[in-house]
Amino acid sequence: QAGPTVPHQAPPPEQPPGTAPVPAPARLTPEEARTVASWDRDLDALTGELLRARESVTEVPLPASLTASQLLSLAADPDGFAQELARPMPRPPQPAARRGTRFHAWVEARFEPLTLPLLEPEELPGGDAEIADDHDLEFLKDAFERTEYARRTPFRVEAPFQLSLAGRVVRGRIDAVYKEGDGDTATYEIVDWKTNRAATADPLQLALYRIAWAEQQHVPPASVTAAFLYVRTGEVVRPEGLPDRAALEKLLLAEPVGDEPHDRGVRAGR
Repeated sequence: QAGPTVPHQAPPPEQPPGTAPVPAPARLTPEEARTVASWDRDLDALTGELLRARESVTEVPLPASLTASQLLSLAADPDGFAQELARPMPRPPQPAARRGTRFHAWVEARFEPLTLPLLEPEELPGGDAEIADDHDLEFLKDAFERTEYARRTPFRVEAPFQLSLAGRVVRGRIDAVYKEGDGDTATYEIVDWKTNRAATADPLQLALYRIAWAEQQHVPPASVTAAFLYVRTGEVVRPEGLPDRAALEKLLLAEPVGDEPHDRGVRAGR
């Protein structure tokens, strides 16, 4: 008489020699399955919110009046500049910037001792200064005395300007202007003092100063050159191919230099 039958079971798959057997997947309890499902729903919701936030933008209109520093910020980082306009944050005290202002004031007093410039807070020069302490400030003064400009008399120092570009007004001050010749043959050199340690100044600053000075003096831009003086080393940098008025206006209109169209204004991610 035949014995009871035993259900046939397939033998487990052979494992490669030297490997541990693969455990069977654990089965979730109903409570665990509901918890995992809620996690999935939360992740889907968060992912959707993140994608919507990245896709949406907030239009931030440019102010009617800009400082030269703001224009440089717009060119260097449009999104960061737009966010600063949308949510301005208070700036902590900057001792290095104050010492930079003192350096500019010292140079001005050196050439025009009776001049007391009236500057608005946002127009104060020296914002990009990297002057560690008063000893470093004295070092910069000594370094300036060793440059060629210490032996030249400027035509103007801390010269204010107001330039209309693309329907907006850009304001600023030029550190120094040197003049050669008179009349129709006169030429000018604009110089901006840089006290920071790296030679990384944006030539766009000189382009703006150059156009502003040329139009203020009613002279052709070709008669105006521009340079950075890095005071610490005495290095003089004269960038070539500075943008003209049309290029500066394209920047304010948020138009690329090429032919592709672009939305006007500044856009900030929400």
